[in-house]
Amino acid sequence: MESLPASPVSLVFLEETKKNPSNGDEYVSSAAPNVPQMVVLTNSGDGPDKKEGVVPGVGPVYQERETWTRQMDFIMSCVAFAVGLGNVWRFPYLCYENGGGVFLIPYLLFVFVGGIPVFFLEISLGQFMKAGGINVWNIAPLFKGLGYASMVIVFFCNTYYIMVLAWGLYYLVKSFSSTLPWSTCDNEWNTPSCVETFQHQDCKNRSLANITITGNMTCAQLANASSPIVEFWENKVLDISSGLDEPGRLNWEILLCLMAAWVIVYFCVWKGVKSTGKVVYITATFPYLALFILLVRGVTLPGAYDGIMYFISPDWSKLSQAKVWIDAGTQVFFSYAIGLGALTALGSYNRFDNDCHKDAFILAFVNSGTSFFAGFVVFSTLGFMAAEQGVEISQVVKSGPGLAFIAYPKAVSLLPGSPLWAVLFFIMLLLLGLDSQFVGVEGFVAGILDLFPVQHQHRYKREITLVICCLLCLIIGISMVTQGGMYVFTLFDYYSASGMTLLWQAFWECVIVAWVYGADRYMDDIARMIGYRPFFWVKWCWLFVTPCVCMSIFLFHLITYKRLTYNNVYVYPWWGEVIGWLLALSSMLCIPLTFIYKLFRAKGSFAERWSYLTTPVWGAHHLEYMATPLTPGIDQLQSSISSRLAHDMSPP
Repeated sequence: MESLPASPVSLVFLEETKKNPSNGDEYVSSAAPNVPQMVVLTNSGDGPDKKEGVVPGVGPVYQERETWTRQMDFIMSCVAFAVGLGNVWRFPYLCYENGGGVFLIPYLLFVFVGGIPVFFLEISLGQFMKAGGINVWNIAPLFKGLGYASMVIVFFCNTYYIMVLAWGLYYLVKSFSSTLPWSTCDNEWNTPSCVETFQHQDCKNRSLANITITGNMTCAQLANASSPIVEFWENKVLDISSGLDEPGRLNWEILLCLMAAWVIVYFCVWKGVKSTGKVVYITATFPYLALFILLVRGVTLPGAYDGIMYFISPDWSKLSQAKVWIDAGTQVFFSYAIGLGALTALGSYNRFDNDCHKDAFILAFVNSGTSFFAGFVVFSTLGFMAAEQGVEISQVVKSGPGLAFIAYPKAVSLLPGSPLWAVLFFIMLLLLGLDSQFVGVEGFVAGILDLFPVQHQHRYKREITLVICCLLCLIIGISMVTQGGMYVFTLFDYYSASGMTLLWQAFWECVIVAWVYGADRYMDDIARMIGYRPFFWVKWCWLFVTPCVCMSIFLFHLITYKRLTYNNVYVYPWWGEVIGWLLALSSMLCIPLTFIYKLFRAKGSFAERWSYLTTPVWGAHHLEYMATPLTPGIDQLQSSISSRLAHDMSPP
């Protein structure tokens, strides 16, 4: 390999002051104290796929970063991770609940002032730093707690989100039958109040509530009846207990599905981006095919028009309600998968000169477009359900797992050839959750592996780390396959990866990059990567708009906080909420605690500590690409290296 021309720019400062080299906080030298260490960069080839190297024997170095086989692998992986159940189910529900089509106004506003800027920030930061969710914050080491926080959030998300896959896998297996088990009331888990066909219209035409309408039930009794799909979900799948304090017995069938889901995830991720980039071509595209087929079928059903009009008809009075704006903001951050560190990890596998600015806008269009497209699919079917049952659409729709595992399976059971449609639907549901799950696991594993220098890495380090991660998540997930498991699942969903934690993450990401590192400085860095400066409004969003939006929604969450409930009926006990807040604070406190720890460990005055701990720790690839051509950002880099060297070499 040929060395670059010797110059101040072709030298990388490797920090030697950390006492624990294995924690991956900073590069550590084995050289004598107070003697800063540098390595000469090497060039192993031409073109955009150049690799970095270092002079042998000069302290520990980090393994060079893998890159995507082709750029489309990155696009499909981001689509796979960001487009999930939140787009397909949560968005249509919120749109219906918050005024129909008028919900799109605050939603699109938050997409442009919050979603796209932070989405682009995370992808570009991973590409620029060539590191996962933790080491990417070497751009401002004092705030590395943000990386630890993202790892905690994505770990919790990986732990509970896979339950959706386990339930979907269970439904898929049960779909391979001539009669769907959730379409009849003659099963062992059904109760006497189970009714297959609700004849509400007949009740409306009668004057007496005690007249028998269906079976042995009167109109008065029919009001409290339950459908077979609800009983299948609650009595068979969940076998739900009366509360969080009654965990009950294990559901062995769901446990086997959970184990199978983790095995699938492991073999999708175990070989890194080379395998992940191939799997997503199937898992990210098939749901679109399934959605299109279901849309074609849905719009041909009776009542579909009414359902679609319910979805897009605006209720302008809703714009004056704060809840509409809060729901729109949190939905954008949820659906764009912001704050989890996984997007940063995916971006780190890009070539250094990849046009991530263009990618961010493409992915944002795909993400929000999928949400809107899924709304037509869902509400065309819900309109059919409402027409069949003689009820209002507002009585059919439920959010979250209720919509995925109650409303839509019920609609599928009413279609001709229902087992075929059920298989198609649950394969789509499984793939929607699967790609989000294994990309989240990839982001977590990438962040952990980045902590260890080459000499501390085992030959099968990735496989071993992945096994430990999967087993640990599986052990925690066992608590969610008990009779009280749904209460545990809701606790994780509401607190550990909730709107509050993601808004907290997004706020600090913008503050650190725009105010600590410098917005103009980072815009120069992006221009060096992609060859042009991004739109100016992105910088203004990072500086002012997005942090204000995130903090406003965050504070409104706290001010209007209400105790957690399940199905608006069961209220969680005080100790359950304590556990939930501990889950939330376990990630949120990583930022201030790491800040205080690093600041107190450093030496010198506060200004010296701040200057030292906010100086980026550069990797070899930065200067290899920055060496030519010379741009204004190079002067800043040279200045930061020189000032850091001067600081370290000055006598105490």
